Amino acid sequence: MRVSRGEFDRAAAGVVSEEQAEALWGMLARGANGRPRFDLPNVAYYFGALVVISAMGWFMSDAWERFGGWGIFSIALTYAGAFAAAGWVLRGRGLGVPGGLLATLAVCMTPLAVYGFERATGLWMQADPGDYEGFFDWIRGGWFVMEAATVAAALVALRFFRFPFLTAPLAFCLWFMSMDLTPLLFGADVSDPELFQKVSLFFGLAVIVVSYLADLLLGAEEDYAFWGYLFGMFAFWGGLSLLGGGTEMDWFLYGTINLGLILLSVLLKRRVFVVFGALAWIIHESEFRW
Repeated sequence: MRVSRGEFDRAAAGVVSEEQAEALWGMLARGANGRPRFDLPNVAYYFGALVVISAMGWFMSDAWERFGGWGIFSIALTYAGAFAAAGWVLRGRGLGVPGGLLATLAVCMTPLAVYGFERATGLWMQADPGDYEGFFDWIRGGWFVMEAATVAAALVALRFFRFPFLTAPLAFCLWFMSMDLTPLLFGADVSDPELFQKVSLFFGLAVIVVSYLADLLLGAEEDYAFWGYLFGMFAFWGGLSLLGGGTEMDWFLYGTINLGLILLSVLLKRRVFVVFGALAWIIHESEFRW
C-alpha cells in the first residue's frame, strides 16, 4: 500500500497516541528505506548499473586482450574492490539500492577477473575457449570456472548485502552454466544437439526447484527467487522446446507440460510461468497454421 504521512496520521488519530504514531511511522519508514521503488532515482540507479555491466560484458572488444592476462585480472580486481567498498559505504549510510547495485557490479567483475587469471596462467578446465567477448556467444566448457566463480561471489555478496538483485548475475551464470556443462561432461567436441537440450532442461528444472526452496526459506519480505525462476525457465523451457520430435504425442506432452506451467503460475503466484506457458501455445498455434 502507498500511504502518505497525512493519511497515516488521519488513520491513527484516536486509535493510538501521538508518540506511538510517531514511533510506528519511524519503523515503517526505516523498513521501506532501501527497498527498490519504481521512481526516477531508482530507475536511474538501475540504468547506470546496466550500462556498466554491459560495458564490462557484452560490449568488450579485442582491445582488452592487449592488456594481457595479468592486466585484465588486475583491472577487474581493482574495479571489483572499488565497487564493493563504495557499496559498503553507501549501504552504511542508509542508501540500500545504490549500495546493493555497486555490490552487484563487483560480482559482475568476477568472470572477467577469472578469465584474466586463466589467460595469464594457462589453467583452463578444458581447452582455451578463446577471447572474452566469446563468453556470451559460444558454448564451451572452458567458461565453466568463470561461471562457477561468479555464482560463488554472488553467494558471498548476499551474505553481506541483503539485496535481491544480486541474484541476477548468479542466475544468469547458472543459465550459461547449463549450456557449458554439456561439453565439459561429454567432451569438447560433442555434436549431438539433443544432449545439450536435455542437460539444459534438467539443469533448468533444478534451478527452478532451488528458487522455490529459496521462496519458502526466505519468505516474501524480499524477492530473492525471481531471477532464479526467470533464468531457470530459460534453461528448462528452451531445452524442452528445442527437443526433437514432431509427432502428435510429442505435441500433446509439450502442450500438457506448458499447461501445467500456467497452472503452476497460479499456485506459486509467479507470472514468469504463465508467460512461458502461453508462449508455447502461441508457438504451437503458429506451427499448426503453417
